[in-house]
Amino acid sequence: MVSRELLEACRKGDRGAFEELVERTRGQVYTLAYRLVGDRHDAEDVAQDAYLRVYRGLSGFREDARFETWLYRVVTNAAFTHLKRRGRFGAVMTEDQEAAVEVVEQGAGPVQQTIDRDEVKRALEDLPESLRTVVVLRDVYGLSLREIGQEMGISEGAAKVRLHRARKKMKDKLWTTT
Repeated sequence: MVSRELLEACRKGDRGAFEELVERTRGQVYTLAYRLVGDRHDAEDVAQDAYLRVYRGLSGFREDARFETWLYRVVTNAAFTHLKRRGRFGAVMTEDQEAAVEVVEQGAGPVQQTIDRDEVKRALEDLPESLRTVVVLRDVYGLSLREIGQEMGISEGAAKVRLHRARKKMKDKLWTTT
């Protein structure tokens, strides 16, 4: 977590403080960028663009939300800009996520079925950008619906609806392929 003192030093133009801020957050920033664009080189570009945006826009950060929430929004926006320029959408799940996802089928009795992570990855990639983003921010980063709403500039209720729709689309896709 980034301290108020560090943020204040960054706002005053302290380059060392900004370097410390980058050092403390670079893993989170790169990982989110990678999950949104799906390419390591593109993720590096997105992370660099995000930090430029943070540097230029830090004075506008109002501290209504946690700094990390605001930072995730900046990274997400930088990733969307990058994807729109490229005209494509990247993968969301990384190679590190080796474990298969277990799903419990609703029915007469619980029947466990293992779904390959590649199937989950494809289901995520097939989601529209706005739905995929909600799933990543909720299920990968653990943000609350309120934080997701703030991050995306939508209401908490809209975030909840998008998450429900995304999960339903993924479930429908996964169950039709198995």
